[in-house]
Amino acid sequence: YCRVDPYGFERPEDFDYASYEAFFSRYLVVLTRRAIKWSKLLKGNNGIQKSLKVKRYIRKGIPNEHRALIWMIVSGAQANMEQNPGYYHRLLEGEKNDKLVEAIQTDMNRTFPDNVKFRKTADPCLQHALYNVLVAYGHHNKAVGYCQGMNFIAGYLILITKNEEESFWLLDALIGRILPDYYSPAMTGLKTDQEVLGELVKMKVPAVAELMERHGVMWTLVVSRWFICLFIDVLPVETVLRIWDCLFYEGSKIIFRVALTLIKQHQAFILEATNFPDICDKFKEITKGTFVTECHSFMQKTFTEPGSLSMATINKLRETCREKLLSQG
Repeated sequence: YCRVDPYGFERPEDFDYASYEAFFSRYLVVLTRRAIKWSKLLKGNNGIQKSLKVKRYIRKGIPNEHRALIWMIVSGAQANMEQNPGYYHRLLEGEKNDKLVEAIQTDMNRTFPDNVKFRKTADPCLQHALYNVLVAYGHHNKAVGYCQGMNFIAGYLILITKNEEESFWLLDALIGRILPDYYSPAMTGLKTDQEVLGELVKMKVPAVAELMERHGVMWTLVVSRWFICLFIDVLPVETVLRIWDCLFYEGSKIIFRVALTLIKQHQAFILEATNFPDICDKFKEITKGTFVTECHSFMQKTFTEPGSLSMATINKLRETCREKLLSQG
């Protein structure tokens, strides 16, 4: 058995190879079928326009060989890169903010210690590309600079695009447009969205919301990593990539869909918890196992399980949660 997955991550000691093999042999059939359809779609000369067909294709997963390209196009990163030729390299050649550089350097060895491609001994070592992307981004978006969590996101982008400049523009699409205010120093957007999830759980899985309230467990304790790292190191790689396919096309709503699906699917299991630490443990457990490994059926579930979820609902909840947060200071 291969101890390292195709993305360079070492598999844990207790990795269940048998069920993974069983899943992957089924999933390969799906991937092959999708790849043929995508190749046909991309051969068309009008490029990728937003349409119901493209949305459906993206929800069913983008084949890895086309992933970087599709992410670039649908997120607007491609257009931005083309409108700003040479900008990325100018950022790297310009004056540097020492404090920013130091903060990024500190996090280099902490980024994916379980990934062989980010080790100092790797050739090429992706730490160098990661450092460049984060330094360039910190100087491009001074309001954000650098904040923990961004290293994991940029690292994933580099693994998929294998290209620094593309990773930079995709990071900009995520932080600048898709995720509202997640990585600003006050992290207002991130805190807001965790509260929004709490409100959605009240609406859709009230028994779990009631349990959390009864034991005084704040949402940020159990789901902050889901939001900060966009499920990196929380869910299996293939599943995270499928979520990101939708994130780049449909925006931040998919994060709520995934969170609600995890909670709703495991409602009975979570409700067995009888105290504070117990609840926290249950939330760690629900992100493991075959339900999340089987990324194809998992993604199908995320579009049915939580029921209807409109952007209007989310934006309304964001407004009220944000106001509440700001009033609490």
